[in-house]
Amino acid sequence: MRYESIGFIGAGRITRIILAALEKAGRLPRSITVSDADPDALARLKQSFPFLIASANDNAKPAACDIVFVSLHPPVLAQALGDVKSSIRPDAVVVSLAPKISIALLSNILGGHGKVVRMIPNAPSVINRGYNPVAFPRDMGAEEKADIIDLFSTLGVCPEVPEQNLEAYAIIAAMGPTYFWFQWQTLAELAASFGLQETDARECIAKMVTGAIDTMFASSLTPSEVMDLVPVKPLASDEEAIKDVYRSRLNSLFAKLKG
Repeated sequence: MRYESIGFIGAGRITRIILAALEKAGRLPRSITVSDADPDALARLKQSFPFLIASANDNAKPAACDIVFVSLHPPVLAQALGDVKSSIRPDAVVVSLAPKISIALLSNILGGHGKVVRMIPNAPSVINRGYNPVAFPRDMGAEEKADIIDLFSTLGVCPEVPEQNLEAYAIIAAMGPTYFWFQWQTLAELAASFGLQETDARECIAKMVTGAIDTMFASSLTPSEVMDLVPVKPLASDEEAIKDVYRSRLNSLFAKLKG
């Protein structure tokens, strides 16, 4: 493996997802160091991944690794990176998993460090089925990009995209599952109340959802033609209200991320 040591600044959900993906793919590196200000978060993570090195309140240790994932929210990310910039090696790759803060600003915080990458993580990466757009600095070489994409491919699909589109991907891809998961779970509960066995309900919903997605995006039909395929629409009277919720809340969030 090109990266023999990986560091994570932050022991939250995204770190757990990435470690699970690497483990499932058999791509765990020789050394993994994780830091967090919350010792309980580190303890929970170490229960699932006992091989990792826990670094409580010491971000400098993961910052000294070959590749450094920064899994922090934007309000605290800049301060945390500024505190450890002297620990980051010149040849190390720093991967920010947050929206909003640009590669140029991150590089500036790190004293001009040139190997700063941004990725928008996606929860289905936990089963190696994520969609994780990535943006690279302009002067990063093709070979180094290929090494990074090779590592990220353990998470699922990892397309290179323009950096200015990452906030859109954060709302559509990273947060996207949350718009649907609770609905699918509600359908599963209703299916059980209608008398379906749990395994039958889960298979039915999974096949229905993937088929519906393919019909919308992989057929020759227009969206209007797709939506006209089913004559009975139990939620038709609520559709405009649901669409208004999407538009108002997601437009507001996008403006905040781009602001």
